[in-house]
Amino acid sequence: MADFRHWPGFCSALDMLRRIGRLFVIKTRFEAMAVIYALALGAVERGQHYLETWPGIGGWLLAGACTGAVFLAGARLMELTRKDSGERRRRSDLDTPRQELA
Repeated sequence: MADFRHWPGFCSALDMLRRIGRLFVIKTRFEAMAVIYALALGAVERGQHYLETWPGIGGWLLAGACTGAVFLAGARLMELTRKDSGERRRRSDLDTPRQELA
């Protein structure tokens, strides 16, 4: 379509979407921490709402699930923005050959 109108190739819709999508890629640990902070604020707010709506053990369990989700997401973000960013494996995984399923 861009070639049909004699526009440069980077003006096509797909290329523009790719460029906009690159703005939302978390590249540094600082960006990851900012995202984790925003997730934590939302999770605590939702947890307070759960405690007001369902007083007792049910509200506490839901509030704990909200904050637990932030821990899981935060750990994953911090792992992905590590300097070496390679897949870390246990030494025992590398020593023994992997058994294939028959």
